[in-house]
Amino acid sequence: MYKIFLPAIISCIALAGCSTSKPGKTISQTQQPITTIAFGSCSDQKRPQPLWDDIVAKKPQVWVWLGDNIYGDSENMDTLKAKYDKQKSNPVYQQLIKQTSVIGVWDDHDYGVNDGGKEYPRRVESQQLMLDFMDVAPDSPLRKQKGAYSSTTYGPKGQRVKVILLDGRYFRDALKKEGKDNVPNPDGDLLGEEQWQWLEKQLTGSDADVHIIGCGIQFLPVDHPYEKWANFPVSRQRFLDLIAKTKPKGAMLISGDRHIAEVSKVTVPGLGYDLFDITSSGLTHVSKPHEEPNKYRVGEMVAKLNYGFITINWNAKPLTATVQINGDEQATHLTQEITF
Repeated sequence: MYKIFLPAIISCIALAGCSTSKPGKTISQTQQPITTIAFGSCSDQKRPQPLWDDIVAKKPQVWVWLGDNIYGDSENMDTLKAKYDKQKSNPVYQQLIKQTSVIGVWDDHDYGVNDGGKEYPRRVESQQLMLDFMDVAPDSPLRKQKGAYSSTTYGPKGQRVKVILLDGRYFRDALKKEGKDNVPNPDGDLLGEEQWQWLEKQLTGSDADVHIIGCGIQFLPVDHPYEKWANFPVSRQRFLDLIAKTKPKGAMLISGDRHIAEVSKVTVPGLGYDLFDITSSGLTHVSKPHEEPNKYRVGEMVAKLNYGFITINWNAKPLTATVQINGDEQATHLTQEITF
């Protein structure tokens, strides 16, 4: 986790058809196209939360939590529950829940331990609390699944959006350190084989027109010494190879964790369009302004309170999406056009 300084998994509403991570379990509802999706991460329940009114005013059809949804950091489930309850009771966040489909995945602090992986002893119990926070039904298959990964599909054929959220904690091998810095673990895995197989099934032959793939930590950057997919280079390459193999339509990546916002881009051989990783963090606290290397960065790095906002232009040929990094008082800090 990056050092910081001061400055519902599936809740489906009538606008969406939602499919869980288990085959054959699909809830079909009305099929209104999705055009607006907001996302964010790093929300400390103890701090002021000035962005919810901005997010509510934008009226996103979907809100995606990308981790550190609370700062729990405990093996005591009563402690974690109390912190989730405090976060959820925010009256403006309650407004968002009432008007928006809320989905999400955890990162480390809501998982229960800073920089934690599969060694965390209360991951099974913690997962249930996260699902409670997301208002996941008691009989959902996600309640019995090991790991918090999920897939949710919205909209009719021809205007279909699939949001795939990956769990980078439950199965993750240990980080390798040199001093306080993370360095590549040449043998470590991030997702675990069961989740890898599930992800391939989600991408293979998918009929979605846009695929939004999210994880708590950054997919593409390799230069900084904090948490990222590049700490597990075999997993990072396997992920990019899987994207190249399955060639999903309209794929983009979203991530959190870093207490900054930025856009990264790579070219995946054979994909046919550039692959972007949109990082949005944090909702309540960010780093002090600083310089940081990222050879894949497009545009500026943002060290202000922020959330991400995706607008899909279904009428554009080729299909395009506009991604904004927005802030308090309706500010827009960064805009990136993505063409598929």
